[in-house]
Amino acid sequence: MKIAHAVLAVAAAFSVVQLTGCAVARDQQTVGSFVDDATITTRVKASFAKDPTVSALAIKVESLNGTVQLSGFAKTSVERSHAETLARSTPGVKSVRNDIIVQ
Repeated sequence: MKIAHAVLAVAAAFSVVQLTGCAVARDQQTVGSFVDDATITTRVKASFAKDPTVSALAIKVESLNGTVQLSGFAKTSVERSHAETLARSTPGVKSVRNDIIVQ
């Protein structure tokens, strides 16, 4: 009887894993695409940190399925457009949504 319960518990656990797959959360990214987006975000932030015209601290970077969203504040329109250019030139970036506000 105890063996039957153990087999049933293992089968139930296996079913849950199979149904959810590798999803980070239901109806969202797989673990692989989550890692890819995290890598893209890190690369964009690193390019901002290296560049003297872009404030890496004032601009927020988020990535989802290769689309990068930039938000935050820039001191000039040149900084805003340069941040977008840097993001677009980052490997793995499919598109950029630039929501940076010039102060």
